[in-house]
Amino acid sequence: MRFAELDAVTVDGYGTLLQLVDPVPPLRRALAGRGIEAGDDEIGAAFRAEVAHYRPRAVDGRDAATLAALRADCTGVFLESLGSALEPGEFVEDFIGSLVFEAVPGAREVLETLSLRGLRLAVVANWDCALPGHLAAAGLDRWFDTVVKPDPAIFELALAELDVEPIRALHVGDEPIDEQGALAAGLRFLPAPLATAFEGWE
Repeated sequence: MRFAELDAVTVDGYGTLLQLVDPVPPLRRALAGRGIEAGDDEIGAAFRAEVAHYRPRAVDGRDAATLAALRADCTGVFLESLGSALEPGEFVEDFIGSLVFEAVPGAREVLETLSLRGLRLAVVANWDCALPGHLAAAGLDRWFDTVVKPDPAIFELALAELDVEPIRALHVGDEPIDEQGALAAGLRFLPAPLATAFEGWE
């Protein structure tokens, strides 16, 4: 395929652009600071339970108020799964502070290449409204024109904001839902990782 066939690339968030730094060590330290001793396996299992709870509810965090409620809810799931009687409100800042995201290896280089080729770039990700802050903290925000959520209507919104026709756009993602949403909106699709997605392109 050729870059000349494209005007824009949309990119998924978690797993394609950003990855989570292991949260278990900071969570263990935060819990110990509250007098709660827990092993890595216990903390890891409780965190996985929280992730399973969060993922279908990510879009509920639309603004500051709903994001705060979502974070308290998810912190409660983590503590309950851990068997702790600590109130979620007492631990939510520690919990969220333990979640640090970094750029997926190779992402910066590919984004720079796409940008230098004159392509418009957007993030289309099933995440709460804190995503722009995570992108900024990882040093990825400067390449993107917009950040939106991934369903056919939102792909259309992204294309409208980029002023690009679907046939001239491509989405990179790491899950079947990413491909389904992109194809339903008329975009092309490439699977992650971003670092190798465009290998062989001219």
